[in-house]
Amino acid sequence: MENRFTVKPGSHRQQKVLFIHFEKLPELIQLVKKIEGRRWSQQKQVWYVPDLFENRVLLQFSTSNLITPYKVQAIETLKQTLQLKGYSPNTLKTYCSEFLHYLHYLNGKIVTETTIDDVKTYLLFCLNDLKLTENSIHSRINAIKFYYEHILKSGKISLEIPRPKKHSQLPKGLNIEEVKLIFKNTENLKHNTLLKLTYGMGLRLSEIIKIKITHVDSVAMQVFIEKAKGKKDRYVNLPITILEQLRVYYKEFRPKEYLFEGRFGGQYSVRSVQQVFKNALKKSNINKEVGIHSLRHSFATHLLENGTDVRFIQDLLGHTSIKTTLIYTQVSNNSLKKISSPLDLINKK
Repeated sequence: MENRFTVKPGSHRQQKVLFIHFEKLPELIQLVKKIEGRRWSQQKQVWYVPDLFENRVLLQFSTSNLITPYKVQAIETLKQTLQLKGYSPNTLKTYCSEFLHYLHYLNGKIVTETTIDDVKTYLLFCLNDLKLTENSIHSRINAIKFYYEHILKSGKISLEIPRPKKHSQLPKGLNIEEVKLIFKNTENLKHNTLLKLTYGMGLRLSEIIKIKITHVDSVAMQVFIEKAKGKKDRYVNLPITILEQLRVYYKEFRPKEYLFEGRFGGQYSVRSVQQVFKNALKKSNINKEVGIHSLRHSFATHLLENGTDVRFIQDLLGHTSIKTTLIYTQVSNNSLKKISSPLDLINKK
């Protein structure tokens, strides 16, 4: 892609970044859309990403002090091992990215020469200096564990590495009136249809953008969800009330392969969907700190409130374990909601 796609290091808002210059060709636009963490500089009229080791590898832009043949080989070995063991593309991407951080921290030290104490020192660095979240720490632990156990054959090291306790969070959802507002204030037909289907079928973001036209069965009123989380296929019910709108949408936008496609064709981008939901929240004056995944949470919560058996909800959501679904009973428990606070009892007297 010489002369068509170039990357230059620079500074933006007092941060080191990589500026991405490219010709406005469909294939190059799709490539840039796949880069996580990209930002647009209105001032410089250029896309940019943080100047991080993994971004340099992704964009094939390197300097001798960051990338060495050894590091490239280590990541390639990790990538191949993950592929042979059947890990998903998302897991592959995450593990390689997290392990790159560890290699960079070692500063030239060969992994085979390290000990568990080196790993612990690195994790303390992540906690105390980088102040990473618990989820990020867990992610890095998993990547390092995999490399030591499956590539270096060091044996199980799970008991050797203290894992921080995860914060037990309840899913954040929206009430029925808020969901109605979101639909009402999303006037764009494509965006409105996308949000309604996400909520109406309880889908993950990654699932709604992967739906193909051939996956929609308007006779059986079902939609096929292919290779969802955990590489599981499943069917979900197509809401009857969306059918007419879906037909109008199809006639107007004429998608070729995926039900929702980008401006230049191909799968609709994650970032675009997130922005659609963010705009809908803003127009609806909903100040909750929620993302589009809250529509899936709301779907499950509202089904429970309407008396749907939790095991049916488990199947619709595609949860492997019923324990994952049962968390929604903590959010929606009509019996508990009917209990009056002693303060209310006092004030009534």
